Amino acid sequence: MVSQEEIIDCIQLINSDKVGPITFHKLVEAYGSPKSAIEALPQIKKFKLFERKSAEKEYKNALSKDIKVITYNDEFYPQNLLQLPDFPPVIYVKGNIEALANTYSLSIVGARNASINGRKTASRIAFELTNEGVLIVSGMARGIDSAGHKGAMHAKDKCGETIAVLGTGVDVIYPSENKELYEQIQINGAIISEYPLGTAPQTQNFPRRNRIVAALSLGTLIVEANLHSGSLITARLANELGKDVFAIPGSVNDPRAQGPNNLIKDGAILTQNSEDILNVLSTNNFCLNIKANKSPRIKAKKVDFDSNKIETTQNKNISVLDYLNYEGIYVDELIRITNISSAELSLILLDLEMLGKIERQAGNKVALIKK
Repeated sequence: MVSQEEIIDCIQLINSDKVGPITFHKLVEAYGSPKSAIEALPQIKKFKLFERKSAEKEYKNALSKDIKVITYNDEFYPQNLLQLPDFPPVIYVKGNIEALANTYSLSIVGARNASINGRKTASRIAFELTNEGVLIVSGMARGIDSAGHKGAMHAKDKCGETIAVLGTGVDVIYPSENKELYEQIQINGAIISEYPLGTAPQTQNFPRRNRIVAALSLGTLIVEANLHSGSLITARLANELGKDVFAIPGSVNDPRAQGPNNLIKDGAILTQNSEDILNVLSTNNFCLNIKANKSPRIKAKKVDFDSNKIETTQNKNISVLDYLNYEGIYVDELIRITNISSAELSLILLDLEMLGKIERQAGNKVALIKK
């Protein structure tokens, strides 16, 4: 059982200046606990500690809104998220927290300007999978996301559970037109976010939340997406995590079919109905692997700490950019010349991709985008 003080410790540390998820985990590993890291932080000049009173206010504000604050070491923390090298130290949950325990899950994402047929397909597959015990995860965006949530909720005699992962604070409804959907999801399912309460929509937050959508699920289904859709980032992240990627094929004349069609060409599972997904999910043993191989990333032990070794992702972005060009460079070569781990480099490249500074090329290469 995580105490109130421990929760506030996590809120204070993750909201401190220049502390993101990776730095949070490094600090906790170095000092043994968030509390010990907080005590040491004022001695490290590059960090500015978030005020304790503000952290306490954040926690009380969550309680007043019936929002649960779940930390990485809480029994209710979704085990699938621990696969991420930058798993969120804190998540906010509104609704049925027990829905998070279902690891037999699939994310459904796709175009916001989805066709009627695309929305119907997403809704039907979500409905059928939910009736088979699969938890549907999505991002509550317009189009395919909303259709997936609605299909899931209509299953099980309109008592189906679904999880919505927001790129805003969990108390911020976005888009505003989804207010009714937001309220309905909470009845049996849950709405979650890693962002502090009141966080308004910001462009860079939505691609980052996609890593949570990908990690929460055993696989990801793409229903309609153009070549520049954030849904393709979700698909790539799912693939990098060893998850199954499913895609609904479409007409070569429809721009919204280019994303799924390309994914199928690259090895994604061509999907026409829910049976295509169930046949794969029922034969893999992701759930068993997660439980059997579960190992805490945070080690509760005191070690020598060198503040110079703690670098923020933002600082490393700059150094990685120095090695890139417009022709492209292999990721393996970047790992060798920068001496940055594969997992951390993946996060840095994701940040740069979301900022519109780099693009992915064939053959696991990345290149600068010409302005």
